Amino acid sequence: MSEKYKVIDSTVPTFITITIADWVDLLTRPIYCNIIDESLNYCIEKKGLSVHPYVYMTSHIHLIVTAFEGALQNVIRDFKKFTSKKLIEAIPENPESRREWLLKKFSYEAKKIRKS
Repeated sequence: MSEKYKVIDSTVPTFITITIADWVDLLTRPIYCNIIDESLNYCIEKKGLSVHPYVYMTSHIHLIVTAFEGALQNVIRDFKKFTSKKLIEAIPENPESRREWLLKKFSYEAKKIRKS
């Protein structure tokens, strides 16, 4: 979640948007959506996340969520970290016409984040 916004009460439904780095259209293939599904289901089962309405767009997801076990921002942080690693692992393992470009793009974006 953004550093600008903090969740005061994790048990109140909160609208969040999670974007793919630089708004890359990654969620056009079912394999990548399945990874997000699995990650969300893990957070639901193991981290007390409750997912209300949600929608996957090609470059981001919108969710209304609550967390009953721990701070929502911590659950989302863990979700994003785990999911991004799984998505990066999946790119070379699956048919992907943009494989090289995607990996270079995500590597470049990760380096920018580390420098700031």
